[in-house]
Amino acid sequence: MGPTGFKTALEMLYKVSHCVLDVKLDSATAHRCLVLSNDGKRVRDGGEKPKAPDDPERFDTFGSVLGTNRLNCGRSYWEVEVKNKSGWDLGVARRSANRKGVLKVNTDNGYWVAVHFEDRKYAALTVPPTSLPLNKKPQKVGVFVDYEEAVVSFYDVTNKSHIFSFTECLFNDDIFPYFSPHPKTNDKNVDPLIISAV
Repeated sequence: MGPTGFKTALEMLYKVSHCVLDVKLDSATAHRCLVLSNDGKRVRDGGEKPKAPDDPERFDTFGSVLGTNRLNCGRSYWEVEVKNKSGWDLGVARRSANRKGVLKVNTDNGYWVAVHFEDRKYAALTVPPTSLPLNKKPQKVGVFVDYEEAVVSFYDVTNKSHIFSFTECLFNDDIFPYFSPHPKTNDKNVDPLIISAV
């Protein structure tokens, strides 16, 4: 399951910080309800879906977006600010993973994703999902990918702790960073996900 001790997680965060990837969001894949910043570093739910033509690369039901960064070798690491969020998805997706219709976002379908929902619950989207009993709400999440070792790990950057690791991942293709800010509801979950400098 990956490192769980404080010292190990701290060492891992130090190690992965040397594999920093400059992740940017790919507007061509973004669901039409999402609002992306001009620099490709922020994404939030914009509410209503614009009446614009769909695109073959675009998510059409889930409010999701991929990064522009194609991962197919080596190690990569990025951090995402998630503060003031009551829901989000973070992880990676296989290039060939389905983006149309009601998706089953899980490892069987080419997604290695951690999810925060209902403002207090966390899970890794294995089959079946794995509940993650986090004591504190992360403010910033680090995502580490080792393509050769077939591992995707998540860290609470502020607390320097390990959240979860997918191991023996069957990538079988290029993979891309994956994000979903989840829908805003009234005055909740209006803040963006922010890809931050490491």
